[in-house]
Amino acid sequence: MSSFTQISRELKLFAMASLMMGMAYSIIDATFNNFLNERFSLSGFERSFMELPRELPGFLVVFVTASLWFLSSRRLGAITMVLGVVSTLLIGFASYTYGLMLLWLFFYSLGQHVFMPLGSAIGMELAQEGKIGQRLGQLNALRNLSAVMGSLLVFLGFKFLGFTFHHTFTLAALFFVVAAIMMAAMTAEKPQPSTLYLKLHREYRLYYLLSILYGSRKQLFITFAPWVLVTVFHQPTQTIATLLATGGVIGIIFQPLLGRLIDSFGERVVLISEAVLLIFVCGGYGFGKFLLSEQTAFLVACVCFLLDQILMSVNMARSMYMRKIAIEPSHVQPALALSVTIDHIFSITIALLGGVIWNSFGFQYVFLLGAFIAVGNLVTAWQIQVPAKQ
Repeated sequence: MSSFTQISRELKLFAMASLMMGMAYSIIDATFNNFLNERFSLSGFERSFMELPRELPGFLVVFVTASLWFLSSRRLGAITMVLGVVSTLLIGFASYTYGLMLLWLFFYSLGQHVFMPLGSAIGMELAQEGKIGQRLGQLNALRNLSAVMGSLLVFLGFKFLGFTFHHTFTLAALFFVVAAIMMAAMTAEKPQPSTLYLKLHREYRLYYLLSILYGSRKQLFITFAPWVLVTVFHQPTQTIATLLATGGVIGIIFQPLLGRLIDSFGERVVLISEAVLLIFVCGGYGFGKFLLSEQTAFLVACVCFLLDQILMSVNMARSMYMRKIAIEPSHVQPALALSVTIDHIFSITIALLGGVIWNSFGFQYVFLLGAFIAVGNLVTAWQIQVPAKQ
């Protein structure tokens, strides 16, 4: 990344906000599954049902964004961080019942999902023409660094400092506070008219389909991959934190490289490669336990967990593809928001279906479903045609 003193004020603020936000999310990611297991002892179906209030905000993204159209993306980003502060504290300190926890989780997830398209749109705004992938890769690498720092903090806290879940939720809320301040300090840009957010464009149909497939396979891993480690391989909080930290370290190097690869070879090549790798990841994660020894299967699951964690960043290629095919520049942020809503219609269904499959047939068939989704992603990515010039 360019020298910190040479980059613009806006990029400095956004980079700092991204770092703080990443710390907060990584702390919660590293502890949440164990928090659920210890506090509520959920069954596989109860765990999957929890994804309904967790992912419903993703469906609501375009409607929330459209209703707040008078706010610039940067101001709206600050509001999502404030929502993260409040909801994190409520989850950690006021989850007296399973139902209350689901309510707080809904608001936490709402802030998280609304920020998803904002982060990509702001990152592309702050990039030089022809180096968009490089800039997004750098910002993602920074978020990976924050994931490493947050996960390391969780590991050291639980292993040596006597951390409880109250400590980790409090720390996450503090990091959200700093992120909100950084986002609020950014210069507000002109907001987009609300009518742009609720319109489907035929020209973007391939992008919408790619988003649906990405959201579906992503949901399977977010919901069930850590749950396999916790319930099938009986791993403690430290293991999840270690894996997230390891993936973050790899991502610090991989993310900028991925951005440059997209700039050099294009979105089509990168998305096809991702789909092929995902087929093998799903197979290894779902069936390694039945084909290999217990220890080897656990190691394979860890490798697949890390690979999927790294491949999540390929979503930047989808955002860049949308930017290149946009009829008007003003279509980009609304299209990104709409794609989140569209893919969550399917990801919520996939999460519930996955829970039924887990209970009825076994966890391995959840990942067999993921492999079929990856095949669909491969077929769709093969059809990408990007204009030669933006």
